[in-house]
Amino acid sequence: MAPLKNLETEYPIIDSNFQNFCASHGIFSVEDFLIHDLYMLAAFAEQNVSSERLKEGITQILSIIDDMHQPWLNGMELLEDAKRNKHFLPTGIQGVDLLLGGGIRVGQLTELVGPSASGKTQVCLQTASNVARNYMMLYLDTGNSFSPQRIAYFLGKTNELASAQAKNQILQKVMSNILCHSVFDIFAMFDVLHQLESNLRCQERGGGCRIRLLIVDSISLLIAPVLGGTSTRGLNISCTASMHIRSHKFKVDGYRTCFDGICWIFA
Repeated sequence: MAPLKNLETEYPIIDSNFQNFCASHGIFSVEDFLIHDLYMLAAFAEQNVSSERLKEGITQILSIIDDMHQPWLNGMELLEDAKRNKHFLPTGIQGVDLLLGGGIRVGQLTELVGPSASGKTQVCLQTASNVARNYMMLYLDTGNSFSPQRIAYFLGKTNELASAQAKNQILQKVMSNILCHSVFDIFAMFDVLHQLESNLRCQERGGGCRIRLLIVDSISLLIAPVLGGTSTRGLNISCTASMHIRSHKFKVDGYRTCFDGICWIFA
């Protein structure tokens, strides 16, 4: 979900007047609506000379939020989904794969939590090096922690018996399959995901290679600057981020496609 000003082209009702009204109440993005009293906001809109248009804008924002939620599923649909999602993307780390029952579970979010320097980024990097041997993946780097040298090191350890030429070919393939994007605030991440949705739609229609894994390292670095001193705000933004990433199961020509796995670091 992008800042309100980025939505004006697609939704003319979210014009400068509506944006200024929202800004006067501390609302600058769709995410901000989730932590504000919308009944109070509607009451303020009633007092404005453009009350009807403002209320239409609020309704439009709520519609955008609703579109992000997963559709309601009945018991049989949930069972079928569980059967489909028995597949995994191995991390390449024996202990972690054993703990997770095979690796990063297809269609679900895997969250790594731990204190500083506990090895969370190393798990992500080794997972990336293992998955990228066969698939395209996206690595969102929020703290300049992505290390091509570590990727090369992991590949070298698992290909010790290969020739120098074979090692170089594997390295080139893996590096070309990892799309690394630096993002330094939560809204920039939402913008990247919004653009990714468009790319995946074109990719699906064109029959291109699918992105099979998304890694966010680390989500907490994006949330911390906007906590505002209250845990409630941080929790709301964290839940919004999770919901937004999970919502990237896109319908393309009637077919539902999704990331095969999502891994992010928290704390």
